[in-house]
Amino acid sequence: MRKWILTGVAVMLLLMLFVPSVLAAAGTEKEGPAGGAAKQVPVFIIPVDQEIERGLQSFLERGFEEAANYGAGLIVLEIDTPGGLVNTAEQIGTLVRESDIPTAAYIKGDAASAGSYIALNADTIIMKPGSMIGAASLVDRYGNSVDDAKIISYWKSKMVGAAELNGRDPDIAAGMMDKSLVLNKPQLGVTKEQGEIIAMTGEEALKAGYAEHLADTPEEAVAWLGYSTDDVYRIKQSGAEKLSHFLTNPVVMTVLLFVGIAGILIELLVPGFGVPGIVGIIAFVLYFFGNYVAGFAGAETWLLFILGLVLLILELFVPSFGILGLLGSVSLVAGVVRAAFSYTHAFFSLGIACAAATVVVVIVAVAFKERGIWNRFILQENLTKEQGFVPTAEKLNLVGAFGISLTPLRPAGTAEVAGERVDVVTEGGFIDTGVNITVVKVEGGRVVVKKVWE
Repeated sequence: MRKWILTGVAVMLLLMLFVPSVLAAAGTEKEGPAGGAAKQVPVFIIPVDQEIERGLQSFLERGFEEAANYGAGLIVLEIDTPGGLVNTAEQIGTLVRESDIPTAAYIKGDAASAGSYIALNADTIIMKPGSMIGAASLVDRYGNSVDDAKIISYWKSKMVGAAELNGRDPDIAAGMMDKSLVLNKPQLGVTKEQGEIIAMTGEEALKAGYAEHLADTPEEAVAWLGYSTDDVYRIKQSGAEKLSHFLTNPVVMTVLLFVGIAGILIELLVPGFGVPGIVGIIAFVLYFFGNYVAGFAGAETWLLFILGLVLLILELFVPSFGILGLLGSVSLVAGVVRAAFSYTHAFFSLGIACAAATVVVVIVAVAFKERGIWNRFILQENLTKEQGFVPTAEKLNLVGAFGISLTPLRPAGTAEVAGERVDVVTEGGFIDTGVNITVVKVEGGRVVVKKVWE
């Protein structure tokens, strides 16, 4: 009996030593950072589920501010984005990195390109099975690869710096965007040939140390982090923010500028419709509203636009030798450009819109030329006899009558016709004084005569 007891104790000791090592070898997932009872503090979940642009930055800034005002203990960024603007991602990364509230990135779909940079700035990364992080190579707005060495080096340093914040392998972060880099880290499950970029699934990121846990829902991630899920708040975009996201689309912005310019010019140059002017003003209001909500435009852009519009209207009625028109145009363009997220894109969109609007305005002006404002400056009325306007009585009774020139007719002069002194004009020749003449035509107050040949 004693022998069996000693054998049992020995087996238990072996299990106590062996089982932990087996469990440790089964995976690299870390234990939850918090032990004991869950923290009873508000948790804010903020979605990052669109292209990364200035409007998203404004939305996240509002979310972080609300979380701080509410006394949140954790902010979870629910990420599913294809990437976007690098400079905006940098600003968002700074917001996440410098937050006084602990942050976690829950990747539910793709944290691609600039999205991976945002995730790396969070304190913790938790991924949904089947999600992805990486593929952060630089492309321009047309989808073409950026090969500028300086830009690549700059973005690589940003990715590496973000990875090192929480002790992640910097080479993997560099391999997410640098195609020329070659990596062979079998212990982390990462192998990269030249020309490839690294994109990892949740399971691969977990092994490589680029994720701390896998979770099916953000609430599960919150619980794993040691926080209660009883007080979870999800920040949603307002209706104005959703509309702003649509209005600040580059194509939509160009269309709005085209409609605004064409509508206002048609109303100014071919007045009388009303509808083009109203539609044009609405288009410009939507343009400035979208950029204002997105955080691109300030109140000064509205002032520049209104001032420019007023000056252009005044130019049509106040002689200024073009000065008012020039100042109005400069003010209008300055307002439009300053309201946009990119000066380069603003000038590009404005150029396309102006060219298209010019074609439309010319067509409308030709089709409705009788309504053009230029008609206000051209005398259109004729003073006709039918309307009762007879400036000089016609002397039709003189046609065929004879007379004598009283002055030389060169070709105009004075003659006596039918006993009446009359101002006459020859058909073009010269007639001396005292020559017999006859009236050949009367046109209003114009009496035409010719010499009578004896």
